[in-house]
Amino acid sequence: MYTYDYSNNVAAELAPAAITIIVLFAFLFVAVVYALNAFLLGRVFKKAGLAQWIAWVPFYNTWKLLELGGQPGFWAIFLVISPLNIVTAVFTYIAMYHIGLKFGKDGAWVVLGIFLPTVWLAILAFDNSKWQAKKA
Repeated sequence: MYTYDYSNNVAAELAPAAITIIVLFAFLFVAVVYALNAFLLGRVFKKAGLAQWIAWVPFYNTWKLLELGGQPGFWAIFLVISPLNIVTAVFTYIAMYHIGLKFGKDGAWVVLGIFLPTVWLAILAFDNSKWQAKKA
């Protein structure tokens, strides 16, 4: 009589390699998305009269985005505190609404900013709209 061993040692040996590859791809994906958003935000900052390098500094870029939209910048600090980051998100959406108005966009543009922020940034960065500080 033959005994069969159904355990799979190959899967156990490949698991650490697979996890490493997944983590590396996730890190690469996050880095690319961050770089794209920082580049686009830098162009928006340039159109608004701010230095582009600000867009590459974590938390400070959110601080300046909030200030561009007429909101208190200190809300950016609360991004690292789990319950308060929701409040920061709300103030960021309000700021995005006011920034859209200052670029001459309709108020409904904030919906695009909430659900597709990279697309919102790309449109603001590359269209021919001008910063109008008096609006909103």
